[in-house]
Amino acid sequence: MIDRSWVGREIAPSELEIERGRLRAFASAIGETNPVYSDLAAARAAGHPDLPVPPTFLFAAEMDNGRMFGMLGEMGVPLARLLHGEQGYSYHQPVHAGDTVVVTSRIASIYDKKGGALEFVEKLSDVRNQEGDLVAELRTVFVVRN
Repeated sequence: MIDRSWVGREIAPSELEIERGRLRAFASAIGETNPVYSDLAAARAAGHPDLPVPPTFLFAAEMDNGRMFGMLGEMGVPLARLLHGEQGYSYHQPVHAGDTVVVTSRIASIYDKKGGALEFVEKLSDVRNQEGDLVAELRTVFVVRN
């Protein structure tokens, strides 16, 4: 069983500079065909100052540095038995190429189902831009198969 004392602990903040090339690669990888995500002229014609971030991109901001996996390892979670169970987003402001975001996360809850055969780690994250404005809130649920 995962030690419930991890609830409330924060993960060291992650910073990510949003780059056009990375946004284009991400849009291509997920099969996004709307040119607003890959063509600067199309983005500007749609009223954006630069390429906007595709809806699921911010999940990558924290995954890049591996801190979450490091914390899961410290928690004793066997990564070979880890599944990504759920992801949710609440957006407050658009994020564009040229922005820098900082993601601050904490373990919100740990619970089990099926008599402990499945354990769940819920992580909540705030994403702020270079101005310190809250641009998004993310919710991630990891599932551990015991």
